[in-house]
Amino acid sequence: MQSSQSIFSFAFRAALIVAVVSILASCQLSPAPTEPAPTQESQTERPDLPATFQTDLLNPLDAPHSYVEKTCRYLRNKWKPENAQPGSVVMAILFKEIILDSAERPNSIREPDFLKLMEQLKAQEFEAITLSQFQAFLERNAYIPPRSVLLIQDGNHSQKYFEDRFGSYYKKWGWTVINGYVSLPNPDPILHMENLTLEAEGFVDHQARGVTPDTILLNDTAKTVIARELQGSLKGLSAQFGKSPVAVVWPNGGFGARPVEAARQLNFKIGFTQNQRGPIMYNWIPLADRADPERPTLIPEGKINDPMMTLPTYSPQEAFLNIDVVRSVGKAAAQYAAKNEGAERYYYNVVCAEEFGVLPVP
Repeated sequence: MQSSQSIFSFAFRAALIVAVVSILASCQLSPAPTEPAPTQESQTERPDLPATFQTDLLNPLDAPHSYVEKTCRYLRNKWKPENAQPGSVVMAILFKEIILDSAERPNSIREPDFLKLMEQLKAQEFEAITLSQFQAFLERNAYIPPRSVLLIQDGNHSQKYFEDRFGSYYKKWGWTVINGYVSLPNPDPILHMENLTLEAEGFVDHQARGVTPDTILLNDTAKTVIARELQGSLKGLSAQFGKSPVAVVWPNGGFGARPVEAARQLNFKIGFTQNQRGPIMYNWIPLADRADPERPTLIPEGKINDPMMTLPTYSPQEAFLNIDVVRSVGKAAAQYAAKNEGAERYYYNVVCAEEFGVLPVP
């Protein structure tokens, strides 16, 4: 009897041990869940950037549009000490005709008013820049004077025309002129030689304006006409001046998404409209996204989404009235940039420095 009880006790203990081992084994197969390791992105929160500079000095519909795709590249160019200082403004002025007599003609400015404009620009510390300087400023914020002006003469003119109107400013101040030149298939040989001389001097920079004086390029313009005008300008300027133009002065105030796209495909970098919106700053172009009933002649260009090809210009009359406005916009933009410099540098150090390098300190 005692032997059978011992056997039973031994069997019971063995079964109990097996059960315990089984339970422990099942616990090891189902470990408790653990928190995932924090990622680098979760460890460093991406800081916010200040909003784009806005101003109430311009028409409310003329809002700033940016064009630099990478924020880090924009900030690096903005704050490099050797580049243009924040708030540097460019006033592009498009001249149709400057008349020296007393006649009144459409889209013209009489000599006394022209002289006042030029003297006032100089008195307000504006300096004329070349197209190559302007392109470098737009693309990478290369240095330009804080108050800069682009003098653009529309259409073909004689050597005497340029020398009588702009020659004294070229000699006194070194102010050059951009010319929207019509590349006529059969140019007048005398006019061509005169403009070739002006180009060689560095006084006049001839750029594209199509091949027929009266053409207007719009969205509904036939592809063949768009190609004729833009490709014709490339071929004409290459043949007549030995150069490839980088800019187009959109002829007779017309432009659109299709002409802009065609110009880009032909490697044009810059396009000037006749829209009077405001001054130009680095990565800051005032454009409109919708039509304005109070300014029906201005074509909305914002939705084309190519600010460098739809740059605004002033007529000489509007330029004279807006010199103080342009100065004020530049001053306000500089103050806004100074206020937000710390936040932009902090963003750059956190987000950009590893890829784009350390931002130099002035």
